[in-house]
This record gives sequence, C-alpha cells and structure tokens, in this order.
Amino acid sequence: MKEKILMKGNEAIGEGAIKAGCIYFFGYPITPQNELPHYMAKRLPEVNGVFLQAESEVAAINMVYGAAATGKRVMTSSASPGISLKSEGISYLAAAELPAVIVNIMRGGPGLGGIQSSQSDYFQATKGGGHGDYRNIVLAPSTVQEMYDYTKLAFDLADKYRNPAMILGDGVLGQMMEPVELDNSENRIVFDKAWAATGKMGRSKPNVIDSFFLEPLALERHNFHLAEKYSLIRQNEQRWEAILVEDAELILVAYGTSSRVARSVVDRTRKEGFKIGMIRPITLWPFPELAFERFRNTDTKFLVVEMSMGQMVEDVKLALNDGSYVSFYGRTGGVVPSPKEVYEQVLTLLGKKEVA
Repeated sequence: MKEKILMKGNEAIGEGAIKAGCIYFFGYPITPQNELPHYMAKRLPEVNGVFLQAESEVAAINMVYGAAATGKRVMTSSASPGISLKSEGISYLAAAELPAVIVNIMRGGPGLGGIQSSQSDYFQATKGGGHGDYRNIVLAPSTVQEMYDYTKLAFDLADKYRNPAMILGDGVLGQMMEPVELDNSENRIVFDKAWAATGKMGRSKPNVIDSFFLEPLALERHNFHLAEKYSLIRQNEQRWEAILVEDAELILVAYGTSSRVARSVVDRTRKEGFKIGMIRPITLWPFPELAFERFRNTDTKFLVVEMSMGQMVEDVKLALNDGSYVSFYGRTGGVVPSPKEVYEQVLTLLGKKEVA
C-alpha cells in the first residue's frame, strides 16, 4: 500500500533513508538542512537505529566511515561549509570503497556565505571535493517526491558500486513542502557484503579496511582499479529527463530548483509558438553526456540556468564537444532566478522581442 503525506524536502530525505534500510545517522547542525537530523533523531529509534549528533562535521564523517565499514547503511547530512569540512572523510570513504550517503542541502558561498539557497557546490560534488583521484555518485532531485525517491536510489547505488553517493539539493528544496507518495513496504534489497569488517565470520583472517598504501605501485594499482569502476558507473548510471527536445531550436539545461524555473519557461514559450526544450540532469556525476549526443554538430542552441556563476556550463560543453553555442544565465549568493528573467534571456537568444 502507498500513502501520500505533506512533507518538507529535508524530511522526505529522512524517510527515504529509513525506507532504504538506513540505521545510522551521524551529523552536525547547520542551516538549511536542520529538519533532516531533527527528523532522523525522532525516526531512527523507532526502527532500532542510532542517531548521534557529533561534536563536529569532521567527527561525523569519520563516524560514517566506521559504520560503513561494518556493512550497515549509514547517512550524514550538512550544508555547503559543512561538506567542505567532511571532504577529507569523503575521500577516505571513496578510497576504502565504503558505501555511504552524504546529503548536501546547498547554501550560498564561498566561505560562510549566507543561509539562502544556492547551487554553487556543483564543482565540489562532481569534481571530488577532497584530495585524490576519486568520484562521488551525485543525484540531483527537483521535487520533494524525488528527495524521497533518489535517497533510496542513492543507497542502492552506493552499495552496488561500493562508493559514496551524494544527494545534492538546495535550501529551497529542503524547506519547501509538497505531497510525497510513500511506499510502506519493507526494503528487501540484499547486498553481499563479504568485504565488511565484522570479525572473522568463519574466515581465517578478519577483513581490514584501509586506504593507506606505502608502496607507490600498489597505490597506482588501486587508483587504476577505482578508475575502472568509475568508467563502469559512467556507462551504466547516466540519468536525465528530456522535455520537448525533438524539434527544439533552443534547449535549457538546468537541475534542482533551477529546473523548476526553466520548466515553467519552456511551458510558456511553447504556448507562444517557440521551439524550446529542456534537459534536466538527474545524475550530476556521472554527467548525462548521452543526453547531448544527438545534438552534436547541429544548429541547436543551449542555455544553462543555474543558481551559481555557471559551474555546470563546462560539463555541458564537454558533453557536446563540438563548439555548439552554449550560453549561461544564473543568479548567485542565495538569489533564485525568476521565470521572467530566464524568459527574457530565451527571447534574446532567439532574437525575438518580448511578448506582452
């Protein structure tokens, strides 16, 4: 059976984690994600799980490392500066091939910035964030329902590839309320975790989980192994939504809250007779390059809409890889671009005057 309930985005992430079988949460408060740890503090004891507010973000991510090493499903959450503090631990998770889910409800930056919504952590999430040659699987929901659904997916992908997975939301999505359809069935996905550090369990030696390689060639072999895994993820896990792109002369590219703004502009301009479409990346890493293949070496124009200074633009250009016309419109510092602003940019790119 399924039921619908009105939830905040942060709460929907928490319930999605519970349904996915998460039994450990370690975090530290920071706006605008505080409803998530608050929700987990209430819900985890109800499912015999453990909630612990750590003394810092650094402590929280290292607790995640320890719990993930036992093979249990574990999550942490924070907002932009807090994720910066967790970045070393995330690099450790990736190096040790430990599955965990990290939630970033983005706020404005750099530095302490502000507490309003932003999308300026795209580089941090998709290019690593910490040190070394590693990648996070990054999912970008655009509705409260997707906050719930993609959290469950994040846990599955993290286990499937033994890799950290990140939910990249923003303050608007975290705070807004929408109806969410909940699946009341138990999570029945079982993964073989013979690698977990759970004692000998019938083995002659216990499993040891580490990321320290004193021998350069051994570390190189490990990096080659990780690279092969990342290549497999690129092949199998690209996700996106394409809207009215078949005949589009101009395609908007946006994710998260910006995609909601862009979608309203697509709807309006289509009614006015303009051939406008949209590509919404769902996986920010692996970036959905396949969504752009058909538009290479065509006259189609692209407008990237972000709540940043244009961090996703370079991935769009790399996906097209042909000198296509790619422009950008964004607001930053916690300002959300309005549909009117994006609409005016579309008309400018089409060489049209504004329609009253």
